[in-house]
Amino acid sequence: GVLPFEASEIKERGRLKPGKMLMVDTETGTIQYDPELKESLAKAYPYKEWLKKNRISLDEISSGRGTKYSVNDYNQLLKTFGYYKEDVEKLIIPMASEGKEPTASMGNDAPLTALSNKEYRLFAYFRQLFAQVTNPPIDPIREELVMSLAGYIGSIDKNILEPLPEHSKMVRLTNPVITNRELDLLIHLEYKGFKAETLPMLFNPAKGADGLENALKELCLKAEKAVDNGSNYIIITDRGVDANHAPIPSLLAVSAVHHHLIDHRKRMQIDIIVESAEPREVNHFALLFGYGANAVNPYLTFAILEELVKTGNLQLDFHTAEKNFIKAIDKGLLKTMSKMGISTLRSYRGAQIFEAVGINSSVINKYFKGTTSKIEGADLTDIARDTISSHNEAYHEDFIDPLLINQGVYAWRRNGENHAWNPETITKLQLATRLGSYKKFKEYTHSIDTKEEKIFLRDFLTFEGKKPIDISEVEPASEITKRFVTGAMSYGSISREAHEAMAIAMNAIGGKSNTGEGGELAERFATNARSAIKQVASGRFGVTTEYLVNADEIQIKIAQGAKPGEGGQLPGFKVDKIIAKTRHSIPGISLISPPPHHDIYSIEDLAQLIFDLKNVNPDAIVSVKLVSESGVGTIAAGVAKAKADLILISGCEGGTGASPMSSIKHAGLPLEIGLAEVQQTLVINNLRGQIRLQTDGQLKTGHDIIVSAMLGAEEFGFATSALIVLGCIMMRKCHLNTCPVGVATQSEELRKKFIGRSEYLINYFNFLAEEVREHLAALGVKSLDEIVGRADLLKFTEDNSTSKLSKINLSRITYFPEAAKKNPIRHVKLQDHKLDEVMDKSLIKSSRPAIEKSMPVELSLPIKNTDRAVGAMLSGEIAKRYGNNGLPVNTIQCTFKGSAGQSFGAFLAHGITFRLEGDTNDYVGKGLAGGKIIIVPPTSTTYKAEDNIIAGNTSLYGATAGEVYINGQVGERFCVRNSGAIAVVEGAGDHCCEYMTGGRTVVLGKTGRNFAAGMSGGIAYVYNIDEDFDYYCNMQMVELSRSEER
Repeated sequence: GVLPFEASEIKERGRLKPGKMLMVDTETGTIQYDPELKESLAKAYPYKEWLKKNRISLDEISSGRGTKYSVNDYNQLLKTFGYYKEDVEKLIIPMASEGKEPTASMGNDAPLTALSNKEYRLFAYFRQLFAQVTNPPIDPIREELVMSLAGYIGSIDKNILEPLPEHSKMVRLTNPVITNRELDLLIHLEYKGFKAETLPMLFNPAKGADGLENALKELCLKAEKAVDNGSNYIIITDRGVDANHAPIPSLLAVSAVHHHLIDHRKRMQIDIIVESAEPREVNHFALLFGYGANAVNPYLTFAILEELVKTGNLQLDFHTAEKNFIKAIDKGLLKTMSKMGISTLRSYRGAQIFEAVGINSSVINKYFKGTTSKIEGADLTDIARDTISSHNEAYHEDFIDPLLINQGVYAWRRNGENHAWNPETITKLQLATRLGSYKKFKEYTHSIDTKEEKIFLRDFLTFEGKKPIDISEVEPASEITKRFVTGAMSYGSISREAHEAMAIAMNAIGGKSNTGEGGELAERFATNARSAIKQVASGRFGVTTEYLVNADEIQIKIAQGAKPGEGGQLPGFKVDKIIAKTRHSIPGISLISPPPHHDIYSIEDLAQLIFDLKNVNPDAIVSVKLVSESGVGTIAAGVAKAKADLILISGCEGGTGASPMSSIKHAGLPLEIGLAEVQQTLVINNLRGQIRLQTDGQLKTGHDIIVSAMLGAEEFGFATSALIVLGCIMMRKCHLNTCPVGVATQSEELRKKFIGRSEYLINYFNFLAEEVREHLAALGVKSLDEIVGRADLLKFTEDNSTSKLSKINLSRITYFPEAAKKNPIRHVKLQDHKLDEVMDKSLIKSSRPAIEKSMPVELSLPIKNTDRAVGAMLSGEIAKRYGNNGLPVNTIQCTFKGSAGQSFGAFLAHGITFRLEGDTNDYVGKGLAGGKIIIVPPTSTTYKAEDNIIAGNTSLYGATAGEVYINGQVGERFCVRNSGAIAVVEGAGDHCCEYMTGGRTVVLGKTGRNFAAGMSGGIAYVYNIDEDFDYYCNMQMVELSRSEER
């Protein structure tokens, strides 16, 4: 549709597929397509012969040498490398038993590593980065065909731009986590022409930080010398730990060597294998690979597995346990890579896709160049001190077996790690809200605001204002509670009783509750249990036109604080009949939310979705939920330009019904870092005035709200605290459906134990508002608006109780940009969504007889590619009056001629029929809600329709009802997440019927790869022309059968 051509002039219609290319030769007037281009390149040299002669696979090599898995000084090594009871019971045993990473729930309320008084490994200071909006995450399970952990060990000492057989002299590793046997093979491959050198990563603990620094320098020089000596790879190892030798933290050693070799232009000439006792969880391995390791051998973890098998604590044989553990790490690595949209480990290696939280710049600049660290913190002296302390305790005569010690990192334990939610704070909050006692509530907030040990960054921040004023001059609590929202918790993850109690409470105080991604029962729309915020997540569960027009705010969930970059899964045992009805799915069948929105691959795509939603409900504001991370300011600027009305910045501390444990602990950043960056970026670029900012992430008290407001927030979200008010006691069993207080379960028996009431929540939010008023009066201001974005009023309070804490610096968070003196620092104007001239305005005007009296209307109109979301606003008008039932069939019939823009027929309501003679771009029939769409080529077309493309990608995404008939082929992801529509097409690209939960799809032609991945309902009929459909079909969740003639 970019250039106008007569249909008779077009010889062929096609598309540039993912990973494909074409070449137009303007001299000869010919086009060369992908197969012939790649074939000519593949035949340029005898690559197959080169590989056969030079490349070897580690899987195909055997040895007569035996390898042992046990280690000397077993208990001392456990203590030296920081293994405790939780590491074994909550991480290693589940991974070895089930072959997958353990799942947890309710988020992370423990301190940042830099703020803790416990000793942690260096790994714990780093947080995983993840993709948001652009270059989105990948689903590593359903789209595993593009994922790979395979790699090669060897060296490239020739010019990589010159095709040479020497480049293929490598050892292929199917897996980057190698066993003791595989490491032994790599060490002894001289007979195959591979030279290896082993370098110790140990230092003298008696020499302290200087000893560590000198040992690192020596290790780097030895690695460089190994290159000069012609070694193909080095093995850096911490074997040899004893009373006089402490281990260099493996991450520090790997990154130091990696960067030293890069600086000396020798990194490509050697590979790095790590033999270490330290790594045992997914994030550890991801960090080692992310900072340069090619392969890792976690020998102490294997020794632990052997011990567990011997003692009967693991009811498996050792090799099965070992295999399961590696499988669990592999799955976790794929998930971690996929968060950033990376599909191969070779792309991830050395990419440093992490941010340090609480590490000093002196360490970063020397050993982790290019890594962001915004709050300073621990230097090499502190890192050495923690390492030496663990080592010295291990070799002390009063040594205590660490496997008897529960550190309380994952759940509160007496004498363990601090947790913001503990028996004291939970009891005080529940008592205050149930009694309706503001005095008790002040005891609760005092215990949090004045706690001895800091947990959150805001604990360092206080505020000062001008002369205090009388509280009667401050805006009333009823104005402040309008800024409060409850978090996005779906009906499914929590019980109906809890979900409705929150909605009733928020409606009573003028705030807003959020449906979460599970939709909402239509019978709640006209009651006080209606959620004002309707969420649109990647699964599009329950997203109908009626659902959208019954919203005050429509929230596009890009990421979630507890598991950013990941999708979700509601287990089948939580999907009862009512939840299945709400989500348009089948009872008892697990429901999958993909990591990305399949209609958002760029800021421009997000702008399109915002436009679609704004068309269907012009009265609702459209918000976008992001998660705090480095670079979120730039993303937020794009979101503001994409015309969102509100941006939510979620902190990594947020709760969840279920998430991999490593994501809860190691992904995302605290809200203070992300919120500050977004505020500063928007102000500097003069975008802040058109956007409202909201934040959430373990907010609990009036102090938290004031600090968040000064950092830029105008609205404030509460989820975990709201659940606690309703009775949650932090058992962290949400993902098991066994919540003992009926909050996060669908069990009818357990739901009877729910004692929460909306009145308790009303008390909580009114108390919070009153405390905010007290703070505002003390600051000398009359409203929250007066302090929004006033980071200059924040004061940093130093804490010298530990060496690490004394080096924390929040100046980058409290920075008040110069641009704030001239540009708005809070929301002052509305976005212009440019809805006045959309085609639907004329459609609605012409269709008035149909809308008001159900009289038939027929229209014929030209259409062009700038006519986007045609039908969405018209459907919204119908849904407001008639709900999902819409109008009688074919009441409104529209015929269009031309090239339609994106989202043609989006959310099309029952009773509307669109016929398009031409072609259309992406997202046709998105959210189809009962309407009918027919797409055919123009009548003057000369090519065969069934052999040519007529519609773009991601058609019928999230369709719940209706019919689509397409005379031609379509692009990728046809019928993705279809849950009720009938669709007929003559050929489709990759990922057709992905995540489908209902409806019927008929493909009368060829399909691409990965057909039916994640499909848990509905039926697809495929014309198997070439008898090879089983090759293209993902068989994980479906079965094939022939459709016989009857």
